[in-house]
Amino acid sequence: MFVTQHTGIWDRTLLDRLWSLYEVAYEPMAEAAVTNELLARIEFDEVLRDSSYRVWLLWDGEEPVAMCVIATDIARSRFLSTAYFEARYPTQLRNGTVHYIYWLVVHPVHAAKGAIIRLAKECLALEAHEGALLVFDTPEANERSTGGGFARMMERLAKMVGAPAPVQLLEVQRYYAIDLASARVDEEPLDSSELDFALLP
Repeated sequence: MFVTQHTGIWDRTLLDRLWSLYEVAYEPMAEAAVTNELLARIEFDEVLRDSSYRVWLLWDGEEPVAMCVIATDIARSRFLSTAYFEARYPTQLRNGTVHYIYWLVVHPVHAAKGAIIRLAKECLALEAHEGALLVFDTPEANERSTGGGFARMMERLAKMVGAPAPVQLLEVQRYYAIDLASARVDEEPLDSSELDFALLP
């Protein structure tokens, strides 16, 4: 196995192969996470063609089996708030060292074969060398895994590349559902004072 780094991928055959890897890697998450973690194909291609993203590939012979994509310009990502980082990490944002792991996927066949470690050692070494504030997110399904979940794994990987640093929790977002079809109609209506919390900033 070996790792390659790319920016601005335009080769249609390679894009198709990487899309196949991306799709199959996300299949288990489709039922496990409430969010749709999969980009549309057009978004996927746009990211890989954009030279502000670093694309790391792990190959098994001639087959890509894992991929990590890191945004080096978070303003080009639709997932992070630039204003948030301006307020909390102004120096890193100004220096262009706020980077974001857009996705990290491994083909299920290779997941238990150390593929993440092989890939992450390469990409995290560069991020550590540049002193990046590396932002990542993960569904709760990945945090319930054995050994402390994805955040704990990132701490261990950072230690492996000589950059021991604790993972900082930035925010937790929760998803709820209210099953209105099962609502009882005989309950008393709410007093408007009970809804005051919704008006608070």
